[in-house]
Amino acid sequence: MPRNLQMEYVDLYLVHWPMSVKPSKPHFPMKREDIVQMDLKGVWQAMEECHRLGLAKMIGVSNFTTKKLQELLAIAEIPPAVNQVELNPAWQQKKLIEFCKEKGIHVTAYSPLGGQSRTSKINAVLQSEILKEIAEARGKSIAQISLRWIFEQGASMVAKSMKKERLQENLEIFDWELTDEDRFKITQIPQYKKVTVLAILCPEGVPGVDLSEVDVVET
Repeated sequence: MPRNLQMEYVDLYLVHWPMSVKPSKPHFPMKREDIVQMDLKGVWQAMEECHRLGLAKMIGVSNFTTKKLQELLAIAEIPPAVNQVELNPAWQQKKLIEFCKEKGIHVTAYSPLGGQSRTSKINAVLQSEILKEIAEARGKSIAQISLRWIFEQGASMVAKSMKKERLQENLEIFDWELTDEDRFKITQIPQYKKVTVLAILCPEGVPGVDLSEVDVVET
């Protein structure tokens, strides 16, 4: 794996989804017959071997629910260092965050600003009237309010931007904090999950696979 990247090792290596497909060229949406039950134990043992060989300094997971994390922790010799999940004020993942804190698993947020979609113009973060109200009152941007809220949950974040001024703005969240009133208002934001397993699967579903185990649904 590092050899393909022309590196001696990677700092962090993640299992992207707790699901498997038959070996094939990338295709979307995934066909019904291509989905197979994941060998979680076998996959994680291979991840642990990568860590022992020094190919990955840390190993972790992405899009794992508390249920799937419990299953993993029951068989793991090396627990996951990270669980990377969709996390922002419009998808707050309270149950999952608390579970990860209890188990010493760091949470990293993807789509911290609501994410982009080819099929939907909805951005539940950047279009949130509650976040807009807080941002205007604090003299901040909606993006800064969202990123600061994530930081206050003890999580890190992966924010994407091609503009230098926005990159700088995203960094300016560490010398102030949200008020208790701000935090309460954020708890009132309707919850909306953008990234779902169903969005990458064929419409007729997947026989023999419990989608509740492969989709992050906790709030």
